[in-house]
Amino acid sequence: MKTNVTLKIDKQLLQEAKVLAARKGTSLSRMLSETLEEKVRRELEYERAKERALRRLRRAPDLGCEPIASRDHLHERW
Repeated sequence: MKTNVTLKIDKQLLQEAKVLAARKGTSLSRMLSETLEEKVRRELEYERAKERALRRLRRAPDLGCEPIASRDHLHERW
């Protein structure tokens, strides 16, 4: 189901966007819709990848490494 949306954007930007859409042989509405779909798709893919990576880190074996010293400790002046 599609829904109309009202946007407030700069007139110059609107004009340039219309020209860009015309150059691509599409409507401004379709161009904006495809751009939003791509943005949402990438964001969702990123979140899924992040969750997968975090799950792997939580399941990773403990390698027995010592904690890294704090920055202040490393830069103490004698």
